[in-house]
Amino acid sequence: MGSVKDHRLDILAQLIDILALRKHASPKESYTAKLLSQGVHKCAKKLGEESVELALALVDGKKKHVRSEAADVLYHFLVALMARGVPLSDVMEELQSRFGLSGLEEKARRKED
Repeated sequence: MGSVKDHRLDILAQLIDILALRKHASPKESYTAKLLSQGVHKCAKKLGEESVELALALVDGKKKHVRSEAADVLYHFLVALMARGVPLSDVMEELQSRFGLSGLEEKARRKED
C-alpha cells in the first residue's frame, strides 16, 4: 500500500471543515444536513449500505469502482461520526494508542476492558 501524501490529508481536513459547515445548512439544500437531520440511525444505515457496496467493489476488482465506493464510505463514516458527536481526532487518538501492539495483542486488550 502506498503512503498518503500530506496534501491528500489536507483534503480530508477540508472535507471535515465542509461537513461542519453543511451541518448547519438547510436539509433541502445539503445532503449532509439532510442525513444529519434524520439522526444517527439513518447515518449508520447509510454507512452500512456504502460499506457493503465497497466490499462488493473490492471483490469485483475494478479499481475505479473501488476508489469511488471507498470515497463514499469515507464521507458516510465522517457524517456518522458527526451524528454521534465523535470527532475524527478521537478516532486518530485511538489508533495512535494502538501503535506498538500487534493486532492480536490489541484485540486481546479490548476483551479485557
